[in-house]
Amino acid sequence: MSSFFFIVATLAYFVGSVGYFFYIVRNSNSVARAAYIALVIGFFFHTIGIYMLIKYLGYLPVTSIPQMLSIFAWTIVLAYLIFQWRFNIKILGTFVSPLAMFFMLLSPAIPSRMVHQIPILKSIWVVVHISLIFLSNALFAIAFCAGIMYLIQEKQIKKKTFGVLFRRLPSLEKLDKTNYICLLIGFPLLTGGLITGFIYASHVWHGYWHWDPKEIFALITWTIYAVLFHERLAVGWRGRKAAIMAIVGFIAIVVTFLGVNLFLKGHHFYFRVS
Repeated sequence: MSSFFFIVATLAYFVGSVGYFFYIVRNSNSVARAAYIALVIGFFFHTIGIYMLIKYLGYLPVTSIPQMLSIFAWTIVLAYLIFQWRFNIKILGTFVSPLAMFFMLLSPAIPSRMVHQIPILKSIWVVVHISLIFLSNALFAIAFCAGIMYLIQEKQIKKKTFGVLFRRLPSLEKLDKTNYICLLIGFPLLTGGLITGFIYASHVWHGYWHWDPKEIFALITWTIYAVLFHERLAVGWRGRKAAIMAIVGFIAIVVTFLGVNLFLKGHHFYFRVS
């Protein structure tokens, strides 16, 4: 039954993506509002689907890549809706909605079997660990989109090619601020997620570190954002460098998220590919 709600959510995200595309072309606030409403509707149905799946499984649905992609898309839309409410960056939806739709479309394309009865996933430590990781990754997805917009806007300004996007994109200062806010909130969340994961790993697997592929790539990702966090706060990195690092960091997240789970095995390997 939950699959029905996921399908409706995907369709709503698609409508939102189309709406935001027309917003770029027509610069109509009513079109942007309709696209935003489509995302809200999609998020609503997506939330119901996830809730039903949690009730069915008895724990967070993260035992397969399709489930994780769905949760990732949900948190990305959640982060965007909050940002839109707080900072009113309509054009950000043009980049976020296709990203969420892509993950939702990719989700059923990866064959897997649902895994039941995994006691270690019912711990509150796992809930906190997974929640913090996904929330931080969602914020970094927003920073990724803001980074792309920054580079596009900067290029247009340097070449003095003021096209349609130039009139829609926020100022470089606002985009850099968005990047900074995502990092300022996302990095502590990521750090907390890793720490809680290590603590629970010591309880379940009798050791904080096991050279698990997911642990290694997660640490690499954390290092990228740690460098960016330090350089922004201590050195004063802004603009282009920060935007590029935000893009690189999110690529590392996707590699950790998809590449490691698909091709490498370890303690985090719960799903089974058909």
